[in-house]
Amino acid sequence: MMSLGMGLATVELWRLKPSVSQAHRSLALAAGVLASFFFCRGIAYVVEGPDGPDFGTYLSSATTSVVTIVLLVTVSFSMTALSNEQLINGLNERATRDGLTGLLNRTAFMELATQEMSRLHSAGSICTLILADLDHFKALNDSHGHAAGDTAIQAFAAACQASVRHTDLVGRYGGEEFTILLPGADLESAEIIANEISRRLASAEPPDGVTFPTVSYGIAPSTLANAEVAHMIVAADKALYQAKSLGRNRAVCATA
Repeated sequence: MMSLGMGLATVELWRLKPSVSQAHRSLALAAGVLASFFFCRGIAYVVEGPDGPDFGTYLSSATTSVVTIVLLVTVSFSMTALSNEQLINGLNERATRDGLTGLLNRTAFMELATQEMSRLHSAGSICTLILADLDHFKALNDSHGHAAGDTAIQAFAAACQASVRHTDLVGRYGGEEFTILLPGADLESAEIIANEISRRLASAEPPDGVTFPTVSYGIAPSTLANAEVAHMIVAADKALYQAKSLGRNRAVCATA
């Protein structure tokens, strides 16, 4: 039973993705050694009995205790390493994620978007950037309080995450502004995603007495001149301003 249990633990630990933790390899190794030891002990017990020469010399209770103690020390160090990794991962998550929405924060978005733009440029591929802004957000805060505003921001973030692909980057740029990078997407695809986000936000259940705001979008393709992330955000911001001036609740594509 010990051999079976440790064997199953070995399989589960070894199948963990390396991105989850590196310490699980040593834990899997320790469990594997323990499973092998108890398997051999079981075979020797069945073949020779408790008084057999091999069982008494190599697989006795004293040997079992020594093996168990050594592996417990290994497991203790591995668990310490695992705890440290989880702590570091948690700190990294807090450093790169917006606390309210769980989206990328501004710094993390800019870094990852720059890396993705470089990769796409090397591959000869395109991308599109969306800058989104919740309409009349200040009026919502003034009328219903900041809690209602936070709920609207969270609802918009959820609508974004439900509408984009897993390869897309979504970040909270600041306040009620959000940035979305769509690798491989053209302007038409970006408009479809923007409309889907607005549809999901409109169908979300707001708190009693509150109506979620509409959203205006500025869209900038990587085919523009000086198509770096910062330049695309500037172009998208100009298009967003135009969307606001045209009556809000719409998407406008940058042309230059």
